[in-house]
Order: sequence, then C-alpha cells, then structure tokens
Amino acid sequence: MRCVIARFPFDLTRSGVLESMKGVKPEQVTGESVIIGRRTYPVKQVGQVITRQDRRDFSSGEVVRAMTQLGFTCRGLGVPGPLQQASTTPGIPVTV
Repeated sequence: MRCVIARFPFDLTRSGVLESMKGVKPEQVTGESVIIGRRTYPVKQVGQVITRQDRRDFSSGEVVRAMTQLGFTCRGLGVPGPLQQASTTPGIPVTV
C-alpha cells in the first residue's frame, strides 16, 4: 500500500511492518498505540522504525491511518481498562 508520511511516499505492506518491528522492544505507551503481533507499541515508535524519520517529522495520525489501512489494531488516548473510582470501603475499588 502506498501512503504518505511526513510528505514522503512509502510502499508499506503488512508483512513488511511485521518484519521491521520484529525484535524491537516496545516503549511505554502514553498515548496512541498500535498492536503489532502480540505487542503494543506507541504509534510514534512504529512510525520512526518503518520510515526511519525523526518522530518530530510526522504526526501520529499519519501513522495510525497507514496502520489501520494495513489491518493493524490502533488505540487512541484513554483506552485502558475500566474506570475506577474511590470506594467508601478503604482498599476496595469500585468499577464504573
């Protein structure tokens, strides 16, 4: 699939992305993420690896769009597990 990231065209394939990310240790996810294989990577880390560009040169949206079109699962901000709030009983969380 041909896509443009940071004004540069790239021919990306699902298998090519899987191969590029093989052996790459995921950084801590603090924002948008993409699931590649059984690992969850920050979108900017994936973009840097597959394009060999500085993370400041492209937006996470460009990478999310490309990864989604290739069939990878992407997650936005604030998608962790269920919300928890303080319980009236100390030590027992309440799931909302």
